[in-house]
Amino acid sequence: MQWVRDRAGVASFAVTCVLAGGNAVGIRFSNRELDPLWGASLRFGAAALLLLAIMAALRLPWPRGRALAGSVLFGMLNFGVTFGLAYYALVHIHAGLGQTLLALVPLAALLLAVAQHQERFRLTGLAGTVCAVGGVAVVSQAPLQADVPLGALLAALGAVLSLAQAAVLVRRLPKVHPVTMNAVGMTAAAAALFAVSRAVGDAWVLPERAATWWALAYLVVAGSVLTFVFYLLVIQRWGASRAAYVFVVIPVVAIAVSAWLDDEPLTWSLLLGAPLIIAGVYLGALRPATTTSEEPPEPPDRSGPPDRPGPPGPPEAPGGREASDRPE
Repeated sequence: MQWVRDRAGVASFAVTCVLAGGNAVGIRFSNRELDPLWGASLRFGAAALLLLAIMAALRLPWPRGRALAGSVLFGMLNFGVTFGLAYYALVHIHAGLGQTLLALVPLAALLLAVAQHQERFRLTGLAGTVCAVGGVAVVSQAPLQADVPLGALLAALGAVLSLAQAAVLVRRLPKVHPVTMNAVGMTAAAAALFAVSRAVGDAWVLPERAATWWALAYLVVAGSVLTFVFYLLVIQRWGASRAAYVFVVIPVVAIAVSAWLDDEPLTWSLLLGAPLIIAGVYLGALRPATTTSEEPPEPPDRSGPPDRPGPPGPPEAPGGREASDRPE
């Protein structure tokens, strides 16, 4: 398959990048009035209710057995564990360093997919990650901090691994509709986030500013429901390591949106770093496969009907023996 010719996949990738890029600005507005974990709980709780309503309207079946357990695990990894660790890490480290570490998600997804026999190791994937991480570091102007707390650094890397493993997990599960998987996953994650928010003593108050309500509306509808439905479509079409390049484009979109809505100045770093990010995304995600060795193997279909009996054997000769057993 020629990845760059997959128009549906490229379109889903682009939509995910644009919508997710606005999340950083929305979270910034939300955090000005709401405690971070409480804001995340409201966001994913409301998004889960909306997705459940969409499930009912589309009459999508509720997953059962392994599909249900996998959807819950996907949600806990992709939303619960990731956001819990990321919020803790960003209290102690610079946001630029956090964005640079987030750009390691494609490499982590590639290594995890290879280890779990979903994909073959690709040098272009490694090269793409190196370019992308360098570009994100330039764009975000991540400082070299010698005093980063070890716990915060491990939390940030844990968030990277959690995001990557969630993407890899999708391809190991029976096929589940993206709306259904996100609805089940966000419901489980929202419950966990509400519990953690209460445990750490967040103030459970509703916003008073109109800007906060608008930010939450964006985070729920565009930043959660639409973003993660399209993200799952990309994973299903491209695999985990290619889909994960969404996370290296997000900082560029976030800076552009922030300059528009939050008066953040545009600097030379965006002009220098953006080409590196684009080159990394092309090498790692969009570059056409030149040989079949670069194609990820298709995961086994675990959702199909059970195997049917094979064709009948050779006819039996008179006397009850097969024809091939008759003496010459």
